[in-house]
Amino acid sequence: MQSEGNGKNGQAATRVRKEHFWLMTICLLILAMVAIAMVLHYTQTIMIPFVLSIFIVSLVSPLLDYQVIKLKFNRTMAVCITLLVVLTVIVATCLAVSEAVQTVVSTVKPYMDSVETFTDKVFVQFEEWGLDLSQDSVMEELRKKIPNLVTDTFDTVMGFVSSFVLVSIFVIFLLSGRNPHVIRKGVYADIDNGIRRYIGTKVIISSITGVLVYIILRVLGLELAAVFGMLAFLLNFIPSVGSIIATFLPLPVAVAQFQNFWMISLAIVLPGAVQMTVGNVIEPKLLGRGLDLHPVTVLMALAFWGLLWGVAGMFLAVPITAVIRIVLMQFDTLQPVGRLLSGELPGSSDTGEKSAKGEAERRAG
Repeated sequence: MQSEGNGKNGQAATRVRKEHFWLMTICLLILAMVAIAMVLHYTQTIMIPFVLSIFIVSLVSPLLDYQVIKLKFNRTMAVCITLLVVLTVIVATCLAVSEAVQTVVSTVKPYMDSVETFTDKVFVQFEEWGLDLSQDSVMEELRKKIPNLVTDTFDTVMGFVSSFVLVSIFVIFLLSGRNPHVIRKGVYADIDNGIRRYIGTKVIISSITGVLVYIILRVLGLELAAVFGMLAFLLNFIPSVGSIIATFLPLPVAVAQFQNFWMISLAIVLPGAVQMTVGNVIEPKLLGRGLDLHPVTVLMALAFWGLLWGVAGMFLAVPITAVIRIVLMQFDTLQPVGRLLSGELPGSSDTGEKSAKGEAERRAG
C-alpha cells in the first residue's frame, strides 16, 4: 500500500514538474515574441527590404544555379544576368504601380460630379422610404475623405517603391554570396523549397487572376480596368483579405461611370467569381498541402504582421509564418507549437503521428 502511494505521489510530482516546465516555456516564448516584435518594428525600414530580398533570391536562385551548372556560365556572369532579370522585374513593377496611382489620382476629381449625381438619386430614394439623412454632411465627408485616402495610398505605395532600392542592394550581395554547387539539406532545404514553391505558384495564380479581372472589366467597358487588374494581381498575395478588397475596389468607379444597378453588380460579381474560383479551386490544387498553415493561423499572421509592418507585413505574413513553423518543427520542445500553427491541437496522438508522417513525406518529396 505504501509503495502504491509512493508511486502515485511520484506520478503527481512528475506531472507537476511537466506543467511547470511548459508554463515556463510558454512564458519565455511570450517574452521572446514581445522583445522580437519590438525590435522588428523599430528596425522595419531595414528588415522589410532584407526579408523581401531573401524571398526574391529564393525564387530566382534556380535560374542562377542553372546558368552555372547546366550552361557552364562564369559565376560572375550568371550573377549579373540573374540580377538584371530581378532588377528589370522590380523596375517594371514600380513603374506600373506608380503609373496606376497617378492615373487614379488624376481621375478622382472628374468622377466626383458623377458620384454626386448618383448619390442625389440614392438620397431621394431614401426619402421615399422615410429615411431622413443629411445629404450635405455626407457629401462633405466624402469630399474630405477621398482626397486624403488617395494621398495616403500614394504615400504608402511610394514608400514601398523607394524601399526597392535597399531590396536591390541586398539581392546583389545575397546572389553574389550564393554557391550553386553546394547541395543544401535539412531545415534550410525545407525553407528554400517551401518558400520557392509558394511564391512561384502565387506569382502564376496572381497573374492569371489579374489578367482575367482586367479582361472582364474591359469587356464591361469600365475605365481604369488595367489599374484594377494590376491591383488584383498585387492584392492576391494577401490571402483571404486581399481578394475581398480587390473585388470591391472597382465599386466607386462603377457607381460613378454606369449609374446602373445591373452593370454595377456585374463589375463586382464577375471579378468576385474569378477570385473565388481561383482562390478556392485552382490555388489549393496547385499548392497541395502548401505551407501547412491553418486558415485561422493565416488570418492571425495577417493581423500580427500587418500591425507590425503595415501593408508590407501583410504581403510577407504567410511566408514568414511558414518559415517560423518549419524552424519550430526542428525542436522537440517546440513541435507542439509548430503543430498548433497547422491546426493540430496538443495532446492528440493521432494528429502528432499524421504530422510526423506528413513531415517525412514532404522531406522525401
